[in-house]
Amino acid sequence: MRFVVTAIFLLTAFSQVRAEIITQVVPYSDGDVALEGFVAWDSEKVGTPVPGVLVVHQWMGLTDYEKGRCKQLAEQGYLAFAIDVYGKGIRPTTQPDAAKQAGIYKQDRDLYRRRLTLGLEQLRGWNGVAKDRIAAIGYCFGGTGALELARSGAEISGVVSFHGGLDSPQPEAGKNIKAKILVCHGADDPFVPAKDIEAFKSELNSAHVDWQMLIFSGAVHSFTQPMAGNDNARGAAYNEKADKRSWKAMQSFFDEVFAKDRSTNQ
Repeated sequence: MRFVVTAIFLLTAFSQVRAEIITQVVPYSDGDVALEGFVAWDSEKVGTPVPGVLVVHQWMGLTDYEKGRCKQLAEQGYLAFAIDVYGKGIRPTTQPDAAKQAGIYKQDRDLYRRRLTLGLEQLRGWNGVAKDRIAAIGYCFGGTGALELARSGAEISGVVSFHGGLDSPQPEAGKNIKAKILVCHGADDPFVPAKDIEAFKSELNSAHVDWQMLIFSGAVHSFTQPMAGNDNARGAAYNEKADKRSWKAMQSFFDEVFAKDRSTNQ
């Protein structure tokens, strides 16, 4: 009996070790600019190519929030890489500083796309990633970024924008999009005007892009981010229901775009 109990204990302990989520800080660069990303994967998946997900941060830069999302994605069987758009150590601590930093890239879409592409290269080159099954997701500033990556013509399967900007500064760029698009948007988001939504839809429709948009009632900007607080009057606030629904929608979307490898998503 003691042998059986010991064997069960060892088997359970081994199983727990195998289920470990491994994380690593990843240094890379854009010329002389040092960048510092973050990767997460399930140790059980080592040696088995799995879909990769690129995570683009919100306007405060790469924080524990994005790292937490990477871990969630790893738990679901993906290898997730959070990119660093701003540069190593550049992490705004106030909204004015964040707006200034994000504005650099919103005003220079070529620079933005280059930083996004560098992150994609890091993910695609990671051992264990199924290179033909890669998607990108992003939050707020990062939602805009995920869409910009698609507009760059990146060879990726899908893009998910969570409460991202939906402007269309270069409508002709829509024709470069090869990925399927999912937009998760708050119905009461004051930072995304109706004219931007219409311009965005027009861009994608003119280019015959496969896209879908989910609009969540009662949700404002930043609805997936608990650190945004719960006061809708501020224009940005967490909404648990919209957060959970949009995450499930993303999972369903991934099931579709990664259909050739459904078994790894179970």
